[in-house]
This record gives sequence, C-alpha cells and structure tokens, in this order.
Amino acid sequence: MSPPATSDQADSSPSGAPQTAKKLKFSVVVPTYNEADGIEKLVTTLRDVFEQNGLDGEIVVVDDNSPDGTGAIVDRLEHEGYPVRCLHRPGKMGLSSGVIDGWRFARPDSAAVGAMDADFSHDASILPRMVAALQEGGYGLAIGSRYVPGGGISNWPKRRIVTSRVAIALAQPLTPIRDITSGYFLVKREALEGVELDPIGFKIGLEVIAKAHYGRALEVPYVFTDRVAGTSKLNQNEILNYLKQLGRIYGARLRGKR
Repeated sequence: MSPPATSDQADSSPSGAPQTAKKLKFSVVVPTYNEADGIEKLVTTLRDVFEQNGLDGEIVVVDDNSPDGTGAIVDRLEHEGYPVRCLHRPGKMGLSSGVIDGWRFARPDSAAVGAMDADFSHDASILPRMVAALQEGGYGLAIGSRYVPGGGISNWPKRRIVTSRVAIALAQPLTPIRDITSGYFLVKREALEGVELDPIGFKIGLEVIAKAHYGRALEVPYVFTDRVAGTSKLNQNEILNYLKQLGRIYGARLRGKR
C-alpha cells in the first residue's frame, strides 16, 4: 500500500504558470454528449489559455456519438489547427469510462492527464496554476476545488448544494482533500500506473483521489458555475452509481487495498 496522500490548499490570488511550466506536456479530456452549443467556445477558450500562458496542452474530446453533431464540430476544429482531437465512441457509455478511454487515446508523451466538463462549469483560467503545481510545486495531483478558501458555487439550487455536501461527507474518511467529488483535475500519468480505475458512474475524480499514487495534492480554488449550455447529465441513476462506487472503494480499503 502506498503512503497516504496529503492535501494542500492554494491561495486564491491570481497567478500564471512560471515559464518552465510550458515544458510539462498534458492532455485534458472532455467527455461529451450533445454539447454542440458550447464545445467550440470551450475549445477556443482552452486554446487561448494555452497560448497566453505558454502551456503545452492537448484537448481530447471523447464524444459518445452525439446526435447533435458535437463530434463533427471537434473534427472540424482539429482540421482548422486547434490543439484538439476527438475520440468517437459508438454510443452513451458513461462519463468515467469516457475519461479513462480519453487518457488511453491521449498523446503518449503527455506527462499529465486530466478531466474537465464541457459546460463551462469549470474555470479554464486556473489551468496554469494546476500545471505549475505539477511542474514546479512537487505535486502529483492538482484539483480545481470549490470547497477551499476562494472557491465556491454559483447558480446552484439548494437541492444540488445539499446533494454535493452529502456526497463529500460520505467520502471524506477516504482523504484529507476537501473537494473529493471534483471532476476538474490534472494528475501525473505515472501516478496512475498499475492503478485499476472503476469506470462506474461519473465521479472519475473520486477514483483518482482514492486510488492513484500521487503523493501530494494541491487544491486550487475556483467558483463552480452551473452549466451555460446543454443539459445536465446528473440523475437518480448516477447518484446510485456514486453510492455503489463508494461501497467498492471502502470495501477495497477494508481488504487492505488502495
């Protein structure tokens, strides 16, 4: 069993990545289903963040055969020179499995891989700080966090906030990380070697936080904003999958496995 991971919190003051951070190659996976309304804007936003901060990033969109043509939009953007590629899957196969497939599809020389949502709920402007944490700070995992000072949630109904808080409370004994259900993160690829990730549900971040061998983690604050395009994928079935996922992780811990 690997040593327990430790968690730190970054302050919320704006800062870019240091010049040497551009040496870290990384791939960010964005799983999609019917995200045609916003995917071009997201890819453009990420490209601009990469260019303005000297980052060597790749965007991998994993599209589950969206009827609205999301995948075709991404293919066009790739042909136009954007730093994006699309992995086309035959149908809806789940968010976590999409991220895992995307990491396999990512360029082999990316030293870090990550995930973010397609709906602008995750603030792309903190990516330079996440990259810098892995490149310069000695961290193996950088997490976009809603629940550290400087972070927060905007435009969520009270029911969603309560659901999120309960989900985090159920998982809290697993780790000192505050935002254990975050879906926005970068992790060193070597931290995933030999790790069996369960593709159930949509909380791939929980799998990484609970199982990967990253050593130190940094939580970078951001304000989560409810989606501005498309429709939410959260439903009762996904909540049940989360409970199953937690049960499997706790069961493995009781058996002495990470």
